[in-house]
Amino acid sequence: MDKRMLFIYNPRAGKAQIRSNLLDIIDTFVKAGYEVTAYPTQAAGDAVKAVKERREGYDIVVCSGGDGTLDEVVTGMMQCDGKLPIGYVPAGSTNDFANSLKIPKNMTKAADVVVKGRNFSCDIGAFNQDSFIYVAAFGIFTNVSYETKQDIKNVLGHAAYLLEGVRALPSIRAYPLKITCDGRAIEGEFLYGMITNSYSVGGFRGITGQNVLLDDGLFEVTLIKKPANPLELNNIILAMVDKRVKSEHIYSLTASRITVEAQEPLAWTLDGEFGGEHLRAEIENRMKALEIRVPE
Repeated sequence: MDKRMLFIYNPRAGKAQIRSNLLDIIDTFVKAGYEVTAYPTQAAGDAVKAVKERREGYDIVVCSGGDGTLDEVVTGMMQCDGKLPIGYVPAGSTNDFANSLKIPKNMTKAADVVVKGRNFSCDIGAFNQDSFIYVAAFGIFTNVSYETKQDIKNVLGHAAYLLEGVRALPSIRAYPLKITCDGRAIEGEFLYGMITNSYSVGGFRGITGQNVLLDDGLFEVTLIKKPANPLELNNIILAMVDKRVKSEHIYSLTASRITVEAQEPLAWTLDGEFGGEHLRAEIENRMKALEIRVPE
């Protein structure tokens, strides 16, 4: 064996399905000529630390878990010199980014992609001192993912996000913000904002925009201003679901640099995980910053 692989996996992600697939996955890697070192994460932040402290001497880093696990591996790799290719075996509840990359949901087939696929140079988001791979968001629903317990996600899957989101509706609030996208400033009270590099968010395909490319150096930006009454809110929801419906409260644009300035600390989610509270968020597209294994 002349190739070495660091395999980082979340043993609890996605109904803990890695447990019944782990031997087949590792067998696939070994048969392809890899010497595999397996590292099960124990807590949040483990994958970031593992990449930074253990990546030396390896040819590839592969992770298995949900989008949050992939986010941690990407974050760790972005903090390293001499970046390695990343393989991804999805095992989460939604797996938005895996779907965008056409990585199979079947775990052994995804492992085949790691060893038989090709490298794809993918854009990565820089968020202040952090990184994200497919979405940075604030406002309504953004606390749903990280406040929904892993056990609930495992049992209910995507429905868990919807149920928690409905529970959040009575507490809708707007945030007075100044948002600058490639020099264009937009000011007002916003319910929601998302900066994305994905075909889907929260399992909803097409919500991020049309003609999305994952390696063009541009984010898709969606901003929702505060409606004046329930009728306008209904129109916003309809416009988000059906792109043929237009709403003057929704801004949809592309940008490589976005600055969000708030009057009080604004909570963010990065790839479905809590991204901290920030008065000012500097977001930049790092074009083709990392190589990720995708199907041929």
